Amino acid sequence: MLAGRAEELEVFTDALDAGPGAPGRAMLVTGPRGSGKTVMLNALEDAARQRGWLVISQTARRGVADEIRDTQLPALLGAYADDAIENHVTGANVSLPGIGGGMTRTRTENYPVTPSFRFYLEKLTDALSPGLGVVLSLDELHPGAGQDLERITQAVQHAFREDRQVALVAAGLPLAVDDLLTVPGMTFIRRAERFSMKDVPLPDVRYAIQIPIEQAGRRITPEALEVLAEGYSFLVQLVGYHAWNSNREHDVISLADAHVGVDKAVARLGRLVHEAALKDISDVDRAFVTAMAVDEGPSRISDVATRLGTDGNNANQYRRRLIEAELIEPAGHGLVQFTLPHLRDHLRSRYLPLVDDASEDLPAPPRLSGAGHQRQAIVVPRHERDRPRR
Repeated sequence: MLAGRAEELEVFTDALDAGPGAPGRAMLVTGPRGSGKTVMLNALEDAARQRGWLVISQTARRGVADEIRDTQLPALLGAYADDAIENHVTGANVSLPGIGGGMTRTRTENYPVTPSFRFYLEKLTDALSPGLGVVLSLDELHPGAGQDLERITQAVQHAFREDRQVALVAAGLPLAVDDLLTVPGMTFIRRAERFSMKDVPLPDVRYAIQIPIEQAGRRITPEALEVLAEGYSFLVQLVGYHAWNSNREHDVISLADAHVGVDKAVARLGRLVHEAALKDISDVDRAFVTAMAVDEGPSRISDVATRLGTDGNNANQYRRRLIEAELIEPAGHGLVQFTLPHLRDHLRSRYLPLVDDASEDLPAPPRLSGAGHQRQAIVVPRHERDRPRR
């Protein structure tokens, strides 16, 4: 069940139904890890297949354009093109009474064609029935695959110009996509429809958890449902799964089952999402979010800068990068807050040693002078961590 993503799906399906030239036939999906990008691509692919379209689904990487050209496109042409198999006469023998003879001719192409990505894509669209087309789906976009993606997007651009039945959907982390779009030759994809995977609205989350449970013959208490209702896509699936398995012999999923589900889901979130997200950023940016974890709510940029021993200009540069990475977001004038759920708790447990204010000699916080600094612990007196936010 795809919860809370009706707009993105509708834009794409309307574009397929509208015909060549519809803007929704080129779509970029961005968002932090665990926000549902791959699930969204799967839903778009399924919608295309339901309309009879062919789908070529790949992970973006070096060599992906050659792989599609050399394997997937020829395989589809073999299945759908009328001229996939041709019989050629390569020789003849004639035998008459008293006369023997034969003749073999060899034909050499003076100008042989080496099929390109674009050539095969166009041949495939020509072979399909009217109204049907090809969807290219690429996950995990990153600049390392820039040359391959340039070839793919330029072929799609020509297909659009020639009113061919082609669509392109792609997904990646925000900073990776932004870096990729600066690569020369990406003009076409810069104009694609772009959707950022935000939290799923809570009514949709409740529906996505409750309906499958009831369809499977069990019930969930209202209190348990509220505990499980978090809008982060990664958790929507996990909390329900773990709550379901907490006490399978009972017909009703209780509040205790819900808490078990949340605890197990959050632990997995830390391993698979938080750690991966923190590895994607620089040491200096990791120090910034660790300093934010001291606060119970939104953090003041000035407080974070003080904890890091840096000035406001540097702190605002780190802030900007982390907002672009969709790890934090503005929360008012001079304030920022985390976008990933439970990231504060993860940072506190893994990266933030807290020193009680009874300590007489507190080490000075690390002074951050550039991206090449080494990661150090952020040391903050307990009285500052606990002070109320104004």
